[in-house]
Amino acid sequence: MATGAETPADPSAERREPVVISIDAMGGDRGPAAVVAGLVLSAERHPDAGFILHGDEAELTKLLARHPALRGRVDLRHAPRTVAMTDKPSQVMRHGEGTSMWSAISSVKEGEAKVAVSCGNTGALMAVSMIRLRKLPGVNRPAIACYWPSRNPSGFNVMLDVGADIKAEAADLLQYAAMGASYARNGMKIARPRIGLLNVGTEEHKGRAELHEAHRQLAAHAEAGDYEFVGFVEGGDIPSDRVDVIVTDGFTGNIALKTGEGTAKLISDFLKEAFGAGILSKFAALLALNSLRRLQARMDPRRVNGGVFLGLNGTVVKSHGSADATGVAAAIGLAYQLTQAGFLERLAARVASTGAAGQDAAGSGAEAGSSE
Repeated sequence: MATGAETPADPSAERREPVVISIDAMGGDRGPAAVVAGLVLSAERHPDAGFILHGDEAELTKLLARHPALRGRVDLRHAPRTVAMTDKPSQVMRHGEGTSMWSAISSVKEGEAKVAVSCGNTGALMAVSMIRLRKLPGVNRPAIACYWPSRNPSGFNVMLDVGADIKAEAADLLQYAAMGASYARNGMKIARPRIGLLNVGTEEHKGRAELHEAHRQLAAHAEAGDYEFVGFVEGGDIPSDRVDVIVTDGFTGNIALKTGEGTAKLISDFLKEAFGAGILSKFAALLALNSLRRLQARMDPRRVNGGVFLGLNGTVVKSHGSADATGVAAAIGLAYQLTQAGFLERLAARVASTGAAGQDAAGSGAEAGSSE
């Protein structure tokens, strides 16, 4: 077993500093009211957490006044501007100062908060995070990781990248595997995660050349990375119990994610239509009410809301733009959990060790190729 592997942290095992979370209040589709409502739920669940809330001071002051329980736990920072969903990342990089998003990320950069949460424009959030926080040493391309409902005992798998960068070379996929394994250890408490590389088939001869090279590198690094490499996996394996972490490029991962979300909504809509079609259907729905509620809770995307930006000098959680109070609270809860686990420090150590191993793997591959 490799040395330096992460061990899932037990927050009660030692005394820690209070967790401070920086929150962009203005970026979501539902406005700051939904963010503050989610903040109220989070404050109840995490009594040792403090919050820095960024946005329009006048509007947020009115919203916070309705919730006396938040008094003394929220540091309000005025930001006069908001990043719109239609804003281009390049524009925000150049002219983003003064926005609530920029301010939220800056609090992490300055060490005031351990993690930032935003419901805003994904591309702009990654751009601002990159320019303000910078990449971890050795990281070529950051990635966005998300939870995916699965048949595993934990109920979820991890998939990355789901949209940070449309391209990924073999060395990038190796880094994604290391970051995904670290996320699974600290976020899901899986001691030795099983890693799968997404492809159009499980046969080793299928797929693009960079996938074949990534397959070789992931297999070579499995022992040092303290993970089990199961080889190529297909789309049908994403929600399966065959793997814990699915590695792919951002183009493929984002399409898979949006397809999954759309399919889940379609099934939900079909169920509503079927059970509301007539008196007998409504009666059947009443009889099956408890089962339907369990199914709804299991399929509810709000409870797994939150994609994590990996590979930066700071932790950033991206909440879905349309998140309501429950979804926002889930994203803040994920941010809290990762901070309590010391995730960033463990991830940085893992990336450093993977960089050295990746260079060795690339070198051995070049030697093997030259001998043919």
